[in-house]
Amino acid sequence: MTQLAKNTRSALIPCLRYRDAPAAIDWLQRAFGFEALMVVPDEQGGIAHAQLGFGNGMVMLGSVADSEYGRLMAQPDETGGAGTQSVYVVVNSADALYTQAKAAGADVVIELKDEDYGGRGFTCRDPEGHVWSFGTYDPWQE
Repeated sequence: MTQLAKNTRSALIPCLRYRDAPAAIDWLQRAFGFEALMVVPDEQGGIAHAQLGFGNGMVMLGSVADSEYGRLMAQPDETGGAGTQSVYVVVNSADALYTQAKAAGADVVIELKDEDYGGRGFTCRDPEGHVWSFGTYDPWQE
């Protein structure tokens, strides 16, 4: 018997924490085109839980918190800027999103380029240092 959730839109959902989650939600919408599907504020003015959609994918995020789950996470500014994970997002036009992300102030760390394995993409950091890669390479189409 398999444990795979085959009837869901996406079985893998990255989860991130932000020191200023409300600002991060606004920025992710403006810079990358995410759609806020659910935003649950916490009692301290932060975000207890948020779901941001992008096509048929999603990321979940919340404010940094001293909680059972929160203590499992480290922020990029606590690791010398190194991330412990990154998010890859398949897009129709890496060039268009590159322009949009740069206009919103994304810190591009790998410039827009054609990849040896196919597709075109770039990698950037959001304002709190999380690493995001966007590209036209779609591993599901191989």
